[in-house]
Amino acid sequence: MADRAKTRIIAIANQKGGVGKTTTAINLSAALAEAGQRTLLIDLDPQGNASTGLGLEMGARKYTTYDLLFGDVPARNIVLETAQSGLWIVPATTDLSSADIELMSRARRSYLLQDALRQSDIQSLAFDYILIDCPPSLNLLTLNAMVAAQSVLVPLQAEFFALEGLSQLMLTVRELRETANAQLRIEGILLTMYDRRNNLAQQVEADARGNLGDLVFNTMIPRNVRLSEAPSYAVSVLTYDPLSKGAVAYRDLASELLSKHNKLQSEGVVS
Repeated sequence: MADRAKTRIIAIANQKGGVGKTTTAINLSAALAEAGQRTLLIDLDPQGNASTGLGLEMGARKYTTYDLLFGDVPARNIVLETAQSGLWIVPATTDLSSADIELMSRARRSYLLQDALRQSDIQSLAFDYILIDCPPSLNLLTLNAMVAAQSVLVPLQAEFFALEGLSQLMLTVRELRETANAQLRIEGILLTMYDRRNNLAQQVEADARGNLGDLVFNTMIPRNVRLSEAPSYAVSVLTYDPLSKGAVAYRDLASELLSKHNKLQSEGVVS
């Protein structure tokens, strides 16, 4: 069985839609896999866009995240290989739309994903990273992700009012640390759709770094048409256009993440 302590579980969350959350889930997962990390992406969004973006046709989604949470299906039957070496996925369909209602009546309703990820057949796959693409809301699915995760990565669009919605998410993380997951922390704030030519984007960056300091990743994800085009070809931007600015940025993000984790590990800090 794999040493679960070596598996880093990161929830990618922002209650606001359209901020590059699923784009980040797909492309950071791909960049980590490209860097030699055994990576699992869990699609926890009922829209299933991460699954589609990595080439999972509806017909291939026999078992989904819904079964991982509620079913008796062995996890090894739910985890699917993607076309990219080193990257696996638990796909989602609209079946997940009813999950919030079903979770309400469950005991340990915030712990179902955590329990599922502790199954021996998932641990035996020895993932280095498990990334969770959350729905664009702070609902019970997102809470499940945060209870199961060690950290939360927050994509933040470089636009007016960007920081205003962040306070509720930070408060939720703080509450979960006190009640359900003492190890939970903010992995980092990722500025997305960044345009250096735009004065407003520069102001948002300055405000974010001024208020949040080292929590903001050095890497920023630029506005890049290749990032928008890649999902329509059902591949990550790293496959679609490996030399594009978007691909380079997500490789940089993966490198920054790995460097930080390696440093913490060498210092003996549990993160």
